[in-house]
Amino acid sequence: MTSKELLYIEDALGHEQYFQTKCKETASQLQDQNLKNCVEQMAQEHQKMFGQFYNLL
Repeated sequence: MTSKELLYIEDALGHEQYFQTKCKETASQLQDQNLKNCVEQMAQEHQKMFGQFYNLL
């Protein structure tokens, strides 16, 4: 793996962590259960993507 590819993966990991954190924060503030479930599902998807990127290393 080239250094440029590693930098891309590091950047992607950071983005996925950020999005997961923001989704969790947002979900905790929502009152509408359907919307809350949707945002929690988005957080899970970002966690899954983080794991997939991490496994590339």
